[in-house]
This record gives sequence, C-alpha cells and structure tokens, in this order.
Amino acid sequence: MTLATAHRLIDSLAAGEVALIAAIDRGGLAPNTAKRLCELGFDEGVDVEILHRAPFGGDPLAVRVGNMVVALRVDMARLIEVTAL
Repeated sequence: MTLATAHRLIDSLAAGEVALIAAIDRGGLAPNTAKRLCELGFDEGVDVEILHRAPFGGDPLAVRVGNMVVALRVDMARLIEVTAL
C-alpha cells in the first residue's frame, strides 16, 4: 500500500523547513508573473526552503530556491504547493 503524500502551500512551511515544489497554480498568476517565477527557478521538482518571514505579518517570505534567495509575497506563495522532504 502506498501512502499519498500530503501537499501544503509554501507559506505554511516553518523557517528552516525544506520542501519540494509539487505544483504551481499558473491559472492564478498573470502570464508574466508565472514566467518570472519559472525564470527564478520555481518549478515542479525543485527544492525550496523558507529562510525567514518579514516581521509584523510575515509578508514577504525569504525563500531559497536552488542557489538563490528570493523575496516572495504571501499571496503568490499561496499558489505554490509543496511536499515536505
């Protein structure tokens, strides 16, 4: 029997937690934004890590994707599903 892996949204990860991008809701993004995320390395199968959140509400998030650190707005982060490693 295989257990299904639960997907979570990237903004639900704790600081220091590493996960694998499972899906990106490109329908919820403007075409230019979806393209820019892809150019920054956000793609299915890539590992990401939440480094820290901004104080007073946690927006934006500092996310390590590959060898880059990217500031990601929470509303955009809510369109990225991940699977914890």
